[in-house]
Amino acid sequence: MTSHDKDRPYDIVLFGATSFVGALTAEYLSAHAPDTLRWAIAGRDAAKLRRLRERLAEDRPGCAELPVVHADATDPVALRELAAGARVVASTVGPYLSHGQDLVAACAETGTDYVDLCGEPEFVDLVYVRHDARARETGARLVHACGFDSVPHDLGAYYTVRQLPQDVPLRVDGFISADARFSGGTFSSALQQFARGPQMLAAARDRRRHEPRLVERRASTPASGPRYAGEVGAWALPLPTIDPQIVARSARALPRYGPDFRYRHYAAVKSLPVAIGGVASAGALFTVAQVPPVRRWLGGLLKPGEGPDAARRATSWFSMRFVGEGGGRRVYTEVWGGDPGYGETAKILAEGAMSLALDELPAVAGQVTTAVAMGDALTRRLMDAGIGFRVAAVR
Repeated sequence: MTSHDKDRPYDIVLFGATSFVGALTAEYLSAHAPDTLRWAIAGRDAAKLRRLRERLAEDRPGCAELPVVHADATDPVALRELAAGARVVASTVGPYLSHGQDLVAACAETGTDYVDLCGEPEFVDLVYVRHDARARETGARLVHACGFDSVPHDLGAYYTVRQLPQDVPLRVDGFISADARFSGGTFSSALQQFARGPQMLAAARDRRRHEPRLVERRASTPASGPRYAGEVGAWALPLPTIDPQIVARSARALPRYGPDFRYRHYAAVKSLPVAIGGVASAGALFTVAQVPPVRRWLGGLLKPGEGPDAARRATSWFSMRFVGEGGGRRVYTEVWGGDPGYGETAKILAEGAMSLALDELPAVAGQVTTAVAMGDALTRRLMDAGIGFRVAAVR
C-alpha cells in the first residue's frame, strides 16, 4: 500500500510541529487547508503539542479537535506507526543529519510521501544512497529542501527554462537578494555542515557511484568566482549552498532542460564593501566552526526554537532574479516574496505537503526534487498564495 491510497487516517502529518518553523507551518495549515484535509500535528512532547493545538483553536475553533500524534525522532517503532498512518509526512525536525534518518527510512518503507526543509547536502546524499531504491519500490516520493532552501531557486530555474526554446543548450544564472534573520535551528544546521566538510565530500562521492549516468544529455553547476554582474546591476558572490545541486538534479531528471544545461548560483550585493565583508564573515565562521568548543559556544547563542518575532518577519523579504539564455533568446525572470526563512518557508512546506496529498502529479517515486515531483502544480499554488513568479524581460 502506498501513500497514494486514501484510506490512511491522515492526509498530512506535520512532524516537529512545536519547533519555530513547525508552529508557523501549523498556523498556515490551520488557516489555509481545505476543511476536508485530514491532518495532524506530531512530535516528542505531547504537552507542547496540546498547547499548540489550543493556540490554533483560539483563531480556528475547528482545531480544538486536531489530532495529536506522539512520536520521538529516536524511536523507529513510533515513527513507523506514524508513517504508516499518513499519506504525507512533513518534517521540520533538524538538523536532519542528527534527527531525520529514521523518519525517512519509515516513509520509504511504508510508501509514504515525505517532505522536509533540509538544506544539508550530506543528509540528502545519504538518504539517496540508503532509501531511494526502496522508495521507488513502495511508491514513496522523498522531497527534500521544500522551503526557502530550495524552492524559489528550483522552481524559479524551472520557470525560466520554460520560457526558453526546447532541445537546445541552455544557460541560467540565479541571483538572490534577501533581508532576513536566522532561527536557532537554521544556525545549528549551518554550524554542523561547516564542521563536516570531509563527511560531506565522502557522501557526495558515494552518491555519484550509485546515480545512473545521463546519456546524451548534460547538467552542470560549474564553479565561478566573484564578479560584477551587469545584467542585474550587482556584485555576484558564488553561494556554496544546496540550491544549485537541487537545480541540477531537476535538470538531469527532466528533458525540458535541454541537452546541455548549466546553472550558476549567486548572492547579489549592491555594495562592494558589503560584498567583501560578507565573504570575510562567512570565511571566519567556517574557520571557527572547526573548533568544537567554539562551535558549541556559537550554537548556544541562538537556541533551537528561537527565531525572529512577527514584527521582524513582517519586514523581511527576498528576491530571486534569473537570467536564462538559449537558442538565440535571453529572458529575465523573477521570484519574490516575504520573510524567506520562516513565513514563506512555512507557506512553501505547507503548500508542498498539500500538493503531494491533493494534486494530480507526475507518476514519480524515490528521492525527487520539487520541480520533478510537483513543478507546475506547486508553482500555481505558490502564486495563488502570494509568492510572485514573472517574466521581467525578453531579448
